Amino acid sequence: MAGPLLETKLHIPRRRRGLVARPRLSERLNRGAESALTLVSAPAGFGKTTLLTEWLAADSADGRSTAWLSLDQRDNDPALFWTYLVAALKTAAPGVGADALSLLESPQSPIDAVLATLLNDLHAISGDVVLVLDDYHVIDAPAVQDGMVFLLEHLPPQIHLVIAGRADPVLPLARLRGRGELVEIRAADLRFTPDEAGAYLNGVMGLVLTARDVAALEGRTEGWIAALQLAALSMQGRDDTAAFIDSFAGDDRYIVDYLAEEVLHRQPEHVRHFLLRTSILDRLSGPLCDAVTGQDGGKAKLAAFDRGNLFLVPLDDRRRWYRYHQLFADVLQAHLLDEQPDEVPDLHRRASVWYEQNGEPSEAIRHALAAKDFGRAADLVELAIPAMRRNRQEAAAYSWLKMLPDELVRVRPVLSAAFAWALLSAGELEGVEGLLRDAERWLDPTPQAPAAKMVVVDDEEFRRLPGTIELYRAAHALARGDRLATVRHARRALDLAPEEDNLWRAAAAGVLGLASWASGDLEPAHRAYAECMAGLRRAGHVSDTLGCAIALADIRLAQGRLGEAMRTYEHALQLAPDQGGSVLRGTADMYVGMSEIHRERDDLHAATQHLLRSQELGERTGLPQNRYRWRVAMARIRQAEGDLGGAFDLLNEAERRYMSDLFPNVRPISAMRARLYVAQGELGEALGWAREQGLSVEDDLSYLREFEHITLARVLLAQYTTERSIHEATQLLERLLQAAEEGERTGSVIEILVLQALAHQTRGGIPAALTSLRRALTLSEPEGYVRVFADEGPPMASLLKAVAKQGIAPNYVRRLLAATSKTDDSTPRNQGLIEPLSERELDVLRLLGTDLDGPDIARELIVSLNTMRTHTRNIYAKLGVNNRRAAVRRAEELDLLSRTRDR
Repeated sequence: MAGPLLETKLHIPRRRRGLVARPRLSERLNRGAESALTLVSAPAGFGKTTLLTEWLAADSADGRSTAWLSLDQRDNDPALFWTYLVAALKTAAPGVGADALSLLESPQSPIDAVLATLLNDLHAISGDVVLVLDDYHVIDAPAVQDGMVFLLEHLPPQIHLVIAGRADPVLPLARLRGRGELVEIRAADLRFTPDEAGAYLNGVMGLVLTARDVAALEGRTEGWIAALQLAALSMQGRDDTAAFIDSFAGDDRYIVDYLAEEVLHRQPEHVRHFLLRTSILDRLSGPLCDAVTGQDGGKAKLAAFDRGNLFLVPLDDRRRWYRYHQLFADVLQAHLLDEQPDEVPDLHRRASVWYEQNGEPSEAIRHALAAKDFGRAADLVELAIPAMRRNRQEAAAYSWLKMLPDELVRVRPVLSAAFAWALLSAGELEGVEGLLRDAERWLDPTPQAPAAKMVVVDDEEFRRLPGTIELYRAAHALARGDRLATVRHARRALDLAPEEDNLWRAAAAGVLGLASWASGDLEPAHRAYAECMAGLRRAGHVSDTLGCAIALADIRLAQGRLGEAMRTYEHALQLAPDQGGSVLRGTADMYVGMSEIHRERDDLHAATQHLLRSQELGERTGLPQNRYRWRVAMARIRQAEGDLGGAFDLLNEAERRYMSDLFPNVRPISAMRARLYVAQGELGEALGWAREQGLSVEDDLSYLREFEHITLARVLLAQYTTERSIHEATQLLERLLQAAEEGERTGSVIEILVLQALAHQTRGGIPAALTSLRRALTLSEPEGYVRVFADEGPPMASLLKAVAKQGIAPNYVRRLLAATSKTDDSTPRNQGLIEPLSERELDVLRLLGTDLDGPDIARELIVSLNTMRTHTRNIYAKLGVNNRRAAVRRAEELDLLSRTRDR
């Protein structure tokens, strides 16, 4: 993050003195605490924040913990929003959110992974927590709104969300309303009743108004609290209150303008001067106000305003930071612009200088931009870029750079390159090359005389600019799928990087490796990534080397070298002790990778244990992609165990958590799901997948789609009653085999040979089938492949028995036959039901007969709570029951529980 968190945003505003009791609203808020969401929605000045602070103060004795977050426009940056939200929750539950904060600090962490981690922590909280998000109307970023929808849909029952704002949030309010999970308090509810208005005007403000006066004022303001407050201030000390009330008229905007004028005119000139000049500030402190006004005594003035109830809201318990009431600030700013427009830029400039000197670059930049001092803003942005790049603050950098004039960015090569980086990070490829050219033209030693002089603030960034430009061009080309350009620019970046710049050289080597990998040139890809890994380690970025290990192992797996892939993971894990015993980010990914190898070698117990170990380490020790990779690995174990339903659930969850990166996605989740459709005999779904992907047997083949085309061959083979489909599958497999052999992708070669053997078997060509199978066995035996054979079930067992009679690799074939037999045995047995329970549903059924509750069952089975509930609904439907006790009783009648114990 560019600057520390503002703790004042996490403080519950101080309870005001002399408030009017509003039990009708407090009672509704209490009811809302039993629902998922309470919405307090009304225009400005209706007392939303005051109502909530009063309710929380009165409710503290009920044992609920409270987390508070006051939002502002800057919180539209997703990383900043979620960091503040987690920090707020930590004030109520100190142990919550540590892993989520770590993920937010990791590059490219998906927000849903951050939220999933946070939700897991929230599920573990024993007591109730109320989370209040105040001024939510300032949030308009789609990324934040989507994350809030996800959070709300998965919020555990002990967490109650309260949102206060001037407009309805972009949330599924209708659905929540229909479920009875939404309590609403709106402007009509917040308006003062005549009795409440009388209690406020006469009791709190000390006026002596008749019932008629109160009714007239309440009617004309329509109970609008802010207007009543301003009116009461204007009437203090007046003898002609009745005349004032009689002349009081107009719509809300004019009422506020009129009353504010009355308040301002009654202030001494030095107070009025202070109010107007400091109205440009979102937050007020004594030293900051002194810097902006150019006068001393700011702290004393703020304390006096606080005591005098002059629309000042304390932001902390120490009375160091305040803000003006928003309506009051709006009016002050309007008067400032009307009376002293020429002073406004200088006031913002002074605020920018103060914030820069006090280590808050984000605020310094914001005020510089507000002052339209674009030169100063550009200087500050350029100096902030390295830290923002390191802390993945691309969204904030992008918003600032967009506000700078094009002609100013053009003469600042470091900013031009930074803007290109921000666009690449946002996925906006258009404009990247133009910005890089703007930066590059300043590097030409013999340029034509430019119309303006170059400006550089960060000399170190400028020295690295030639390599930076080439590296960004390589990334740009990679995003466009232009391999030749990617390689050309990455090599140029490598040539430009000094020998001692290990980090920059490692980045260039990594891009080269990605280009080769995506093209299926695996050995050059492996060499380049090995160079990247070595450079990162020399640069001291040991944690990043674990990400390289994933790439190196994946490449070796594609080459059919299981042993080397395993050694890659094991070697990477040995790096951890070098860091003082701390667990490096990426360690969890190593265990997921090793699990995949154990699964292929049919050691399902070891495979599961490695995934559990990865889970125990926590998501903060995994790279952003580990959330979906873990679920894919567990899905493949479930498939090997015969639990196709559980495998489907995990793949669906993996797809929701999928996060792309620069690694080629050579095994799409949709293709894995299509394979499960084939295994379940749902050929219509599998064929639908092929159509959606636009796959055809006549396609040009590429490494990027090799897995999908092999899957297409499986779908065609599953239509064994159609001779045409078998012929098409055979032809496709021949082409795939040739391409995989030419690319030395032995992992694919083995699977293709297995499918060829099954294709020949289907057509009655047993000799040809055995020939293909023998070739597959020769390649697979040294590496210990098992599941690629065993997952094919009885048809493969028949072929293996024929090979065994020929005495080929007898020990290995016996092992494969044993694994194939286990696969056959794992299919669901007859349960005396029209639609039998799946293996995973049997697991859930067994645990329904214990004392575990829903979340505990989900944790035991390593599935989400929603997945567990889906299984439970399916169980009830299949057993013809509608509750847990009846399900267990019916299961006992069918002897299903004893069967689950025997498994």
